[in-house]
Amino acid sequence: MAAVSIVELGPRDGLQNEAIAVDLAGRTAFVRALAGAGLRRIEAGAFVRPDRVPQMAGSDQLCAGLVGDTSLQAAGVRLSALVPNLKGLERAAAAGLREVAVFPAASETFSRQNLNQSVGEALVAAREVCTEATRQGIAVRGYVSTAFGCPYEGDVPIAAVARVCEALLAAGVHELAVSDTIGVAHPGQVRDVLATLMPVVTPGRLALHFHDTRGMALANVLVALEAGVTTFDACAGGLGGCPFAPGATGNLATEDLVYMLHGLGLAREIDLDALVGASAGIEAAVGHPLPSRCYRAARAVRRRA
Repeated sequence: MAAVSIVELGPRDGLQNEAIAVDLAGRTAFVRALAGAGLRRIEAGAFVRPDRVPQMAGSDQLCAGLVGDTSLQAAGVRLSALVPNLKGLERAAAAGLREVAVFPAASETFSRQNLNQSVGEALVAAREVCTEATRQGIAVRGYVSTAFGCPYEGDVPIAAVARVCEALLAAGVHELAVSDTIGVAHPGQVRDVLATLMPVVTPGRLALHFHDTRGMALANVLVALEAGVTTFDACAGGLGGCPFAPGATGNLATEDLVYMLHGLGLAREIDLDALVGASAGIEAAVGHPLPSRCYRAARAVRRRA
């Protein structure tokens, strides 16, 4: 089986829905700890309006400091951030980032709640970001939100998901992260969605983003692995949820994913003990227990030792 890549979203998707906004020092330490555990793709922040997502305020300073960190550079860490439009791209570029992500949705209602735009308008904005980013030599990742279900509309037609994916590929994204924003996906649905998307995008340019709301995330990963997908998003400790998706709970926990992958002989470059340590640090900052099963088990063992 091909090597598996994990895109760590804890510092962005993980923290954006927390009641307590973690300060810049805490967010910086979190990114460095994750890198120290062997994670090499980390989404550090979001260049969005602070009145909409106050937990991401200060991403300019955060990303600029991380980009200038020689230890992260030496380790080959790829840092990225979310940008909704050209203004966000401008801020990300000024901070020195060489990769950004856009995030249109496959359902109209969620698109208007999340971006205050229709799906068509969001795709126009994404295309503008891709055009300017390409001019500057900045890579763009494209999330497709609500690809497996919408909190407002329910089922989302696979054809609608495919249309957004095709539009993003045409715009110039280097990778598509097809996202289960509210954690409703199950293995049969994942199989069906991938069967539709595989003729549109090669597995090497496809990533999957699962939430674990119904406990299906790891089962979904296994189905995707069997289909040839090798890139998965995850959040340390199982942090996360979307502020614009009622009912969405935490993301697939990086510890749970790594534990399973280690059992399959994959992702051995990631140090699970160090990853647990990174989550322990952020758990203290957010002020509540983290949901990751493997994290909780490892912490219990440490307390007994």
